[in-house]
Amino acid sequence: MKSSTFEGLYYEVHDGPSDASTVLLSAGLGGSGAFWAPQMEALTARFRVVLYDHRGTGRSDRDLPKPYAVADVARDMAGIIAALGKEAVHVVGHAAGGLAALQLALDSPSRVLSVTVINGWSRPDPHIARCFRTRISLLNDSGPEAYVHAQPLFLYPADWISQNAERLAAEEVHHLAGFQGRDNMLARINALLAFDIDSRLGEIACPVLISASADDMLVPSLCSRRLAERLPNATLDVAPWGGHAFTAMVPDAFNAALIAFLSGEPLSC
Repeated sequence: MKSSTFEGLYYEVHDGPSDASTVLLSAGLGGSGAFWAPQMEALTARFRVVLYDHRGTGRSDRDLPKPYAVADVARDMAGIIAALGKEAVHVVGHAAGGLAALQLALDSPSRVLSVTVINGWSRPDPHIARCFRTRISLLNDSGPEAYVHAQPLFLYPADWISQNAERLAAEEVHHLAGFQGRDNMLARINALLAFDIDSRLGEIACPVLISASADDMLVPSLCSRRLAERLPNATLDVAPWGGHAFTAMVPDAFNAALIAFLSGEPLSC
């Protein structure tokens, strides 16, 4: 693994086979490249994998441009691709990262071989807005501790939360220590709430995998179904269980579907 920075963005390059194509991974609201740990072994066996910490999070610079929008995340991704010396890569994004991948496909189509959107959407949704406004209230009224404590409710299935209380308590300490800060979190949430490319989906010509979980508490799977219906070249894959973080809950099934898509093979769904 080789790590580097580009204009304040921390990124890592994990080499795969010598002739492998490149896959750029972009995390969700938390922003950390470490989110993709359940995917790394499977992906690096087939691809050169690049992950990074979003601007404002993790090991990247914490200053965000003002105003801040999903298009800023897309520009950062384009910058990393250029820094790699690559004309185009496969882009895989979870939630916020998936929205930015769609924006990148609109703004810089020559940089994108394919897009994978995990638990994404194309326009404001009432349920997503209700969840995020609840989280904003927790952050503003009760502070980061309450925000982080409530986070599993939006990420994981209820039965899994019940069975993993000790693990979640330990993770809570870790997430608090690395919390991106109130102002950055609010700016990033508001950027997601403002995102709307619904009228432009027909412009995205590259292959797109739309991946979702039927029991996602934060992003209704109907948002993913709408994306798949309106994108010109989309494949839909819906997991039956796993919540918003199903890529970590059922990684083997997700990894198999992702690798099949990136390799141009049919999905077994």
